[in-house]
Amino acid sequence: MMIDVATAFSPYPAGRFRTDGPFSGEEFREKTLVPALAQGGPVVVRLAGTKGYGSSFLEEAFGGLVRHGHFTADELHRRLSIEAGAPEYEIYKRRVDEYIRRATFGSDRAKARA
Repeated sequence: MMIDVATAFSPYPAGRFRTDGPFSGEEFREKTLVPALAQGGPVVVRLAGTKGYGSSFLEEAFGGLVRHGHFTADELHRRLSIEAGAPEYEIYKRRVDEYIRRATFGSDRAKARA
């Protein structure tokens, strides 16, 4: 499955939580990423085409998959591919990988709170 953020979600993704606006990382994670990944197949997320990404959006959308117990970091690295789509989006691709990797360390605390 391919998810093009700009067309499937918004060309203006911003904010961490739903209370930050309609195109937050939390909204993208819960309404788009989780259902796509729950289908069981590989998921490719294409980042290009938006007006950019804030760290809060990316961390909540992708790191939140692990922190909220939806998937393990290992599972995401096997099933989720991030496609920059343009050279200027490579930095965001690297950040997504970093946020997923970092979230692994906090996953036990997240599960304890759940």
